[in-house]
Amino acid sequence: MIDDLAGSPDRRQTLKCMLWAGTGVLWTVAGGVPASRLIGSAKAAESGFSFVQISDSHIGFSKPANPDARATLDAAIDKVLAMPGNPAFMIHTGDITHTAKPQEFEDASQMIGRSKLDVHYAPGEHDILDPATRTAYLERFGKGATGGGWYSFDHGGVHFVSLVNVVDLKKNGLGSLGADQIAWLDDDLKGKSASTPIVLFAHMPLWMIAPEWGWGTEDSAQALALLSRFGSVTVLNGHIHQLMQKVEGNVTFHTARSTAFPQPAPGTAPSPGPKLVPAGELRKWLGVREVAYTVSPTELAVTDADLA
Repeated sequence: MIDDLAGSPDRRQTLKCMLWAGTGVLWTVAGGVPASRLIGSAKAAESGFSFVQISDSHIGFSKPANPDARATLDAAIDKVLAMPGNPAFMIHTGDITHTAKPQEFEDASQMIGRSKLDVHYAPGEHDILDPATRTAYLERFGKGATGGGWYSFDHGGVHFVSLVNVVDLKKNGLGSLGADQIAWLDDDLKGKSASTPIVLFAHMPLWMIAPEWGWGTEDSAQALALLSRFGSVTVLNGHIHQLMQKVEGNVTFHTARSTAFPQPAPGTAPSPGPKLVPAGELRKWLGVREVAYTVSPTELAVTDADLA
């Protein structure tokens, strides 16, 4: 785990909650301080809403680390269906598929569709392999997106921004946003009040976790500089298949578990990749996230739950 728990004891206690193992993640935003709870343990306040994050489904993956990624995605959707209350929507932070084949996209779409939720996607590097698969991804999941697939929307007083950092990969596979997308983000944020809660989501982390493994985004600092005037910024990512968090100034970063297979923690293996665990323990390493937002006080609470 990597953390930076600068701030008051109350903030430290809130952030500790985010380390719970997770089937999914439930977020709540209040006073600009993200918090988390186990899915199913509480409901979003009547004055707010909740949404769900899943990530790294890798439909098409069938190696020993998980011979049936379809089954574990189905288990994740079952968890979502069992949540109390009504999540407003779902966010998927990429690697929907393992090799971007049309049937993999179709299967994933059908399974995720069981949730009956609107789903907002950000692509992973396994979803966009070349210009052809990029076009196929955007045709299926990028409706309303701008440029290379980035877009934003507002819900319940929160501004959500979906970024793409998996197309022009850099040294060691580091993510990249590019000048066009950063310029678009600058324009998108103009006119937003500094009190507006901002939620960014993308596949690769927007903070440098393990650059030697490609776990970061080369030009993320340029994008984050545009968010310095906002009081509450939350960044949600996938890619590393495990829970990590960091607080830096007004920004709280969270990574999510995969619904397919775990990966090793930085420094514990020669390289990233599928981590083989005993078959009976696999679902303890997989997860879903629920995020709940309350308007008064403004609060974003994050909850992770495993698939076991």
